[in-house]
Amino acid sequence: MKEKKYNKSVEAIANLSSVQYKVTQESGTEPPFTNAYCDNKEEGIYVDIVSGEPLFSSIEKYDSGTGWPSFYDSIKKENIVEKKDESLDITRVEVRSKNANSHLGHLFPDGPEKTGLRYCINSASLRFIPKENLTAEGYAEFSKLFDSKDTNEKT
Repeated sequence: MKEKKYNKSVEAIANLSSVQYKVTQESGTEPPFTNAYCDNKEEGIYVDIVSGEPLFSSIEKYDSGTGWPSFYDSIKKENIVEKKDESLDITRVEVRSKNANSHLGHLFPDGPEKTGLRYCINSASLRFIPKENLTAEGYAEFSKLFDSKDTNEKT
């Protein structure tokens, strides 16, 4: 099977909303609690809005109370780039996508015990793909994440 390519394209950038552009291309931040995925409870994966590269899944998503989607781990660590960010006169860890170089959010060391990490991510940098659409949208390899979850819940 041919490996899927995740690239930043002029067309993808042109199709971004003003908020998506500000967040992904200008390292902005969307307002808390009013964004698309803060309260999303559906099963599926989250991909970069620009390139489609897989980043997070609903399995690692949790309610951090911050008003942004939060994850304690990534489903494809190689698609995440961490950079030192001193833009607010404090040192933080910025999270960007590898291939599109989209600003996603920030990483903090105050997450759940499982990893101790909190990826605090802007909904505007993500596109959600429900588990039932994974195969049709070219992300079949991630379907197994939810098969094992269903099996674990039944036992």
